[in-house]
Amino acid sequence: MTEPFVLEQEQALSLPAWKEKASNLIVGFTTKNGGVSEGQFSTLNMGLHVNDSDEAVCQNKEVLASLLNMPTENWVGCDQTHEEKILKVNKDDKGKGVYSYSTALAGTDGIYTNCEDILLTLCFADCVPLYFYSKEHSLVGIAHAGWKGTVKNIGGHMIKRWVEDGVNIETIHVAIGPAISEKEYIVDDYVVNRVEDALPGVEKDKYMKEVSSGQYALDLKKVNCELLLQAGVNEKNILCSSFCTSSDESLFFSHRRDKGKTGRMMSFIGLKGADFS
Repeated sequence: MTEPFVLEQEQALSLPAWKEKASNLIVGFTTKNGGVSEGQFSTLNMGLHVNDSDEAVCQNKEVLASLLNMPTENWVGCDQTHEEKILKVNKDDKGKGVYSYSTALAGTDGIYTNCEDILLTLCFADCVPLYFYSKEHSLVGIAHAGWKGTVKNIGGHMIKRWVEDGVNIETIHVAIGPAISEKEYIVDDYVVNRVEDALPGVEKDKYMKEVSSGQYALDLKKVNCELLLQAGVNEKNILCSSFCTSSDESLFFSHRRDKGKTGRMMSFIGLKGADFS
């Protein structure tokens, strides 16, 4: 399968297949390059919570804002907690969580909106970014799925919320973004048992391999894909990236590879209105 995320600028990958659907759609995933941060955060760290200079992070966000032609005062950010809480945001939320986590949407790992000129943002350093789009309903969303959010089925919860809002599930497209790959993500029985509980009836070899006694290579992207299929998303409407944040060291920060001392990438999606088209 062709890789859906494409490096069109040094600072970010885009999703051409979706951008072709609507000229006003902004969607992508930042790299670690093209910013001003130094040392272990070199150079485009987008996370305020990792002990990088706040000034540098804010400058990095301005770099991306200029690239996307979407000012940071129109962004929305979350205080992510590896849970399944999802919020619908509107224009009153613009600017929250951009320069300080004190203003971020608390305890939230998924956001969506039908408002133009809002950029939804979340931070990552190995976890799975999920993107949601329905052109027919002018709706966009993103979610943060580490293993905890995955087994709590945050992706399925997003689909459920949209359907409850009157969205035709056949119009929902989902993209699974760059994240740690199976070969780089070794977990124990505790994690695997939670995944099995989330996917009853699904053969384990679809998403994991035992590498030694009590140790398993887990493919979080495939787990999320299976959960999305169970939620009713059409398989042809799901795109999945092959990029690995741990092994693609020249492009990405990785919490596991860098032993926790690293920066964060940012997923983003939004719809431009007349003001920024």
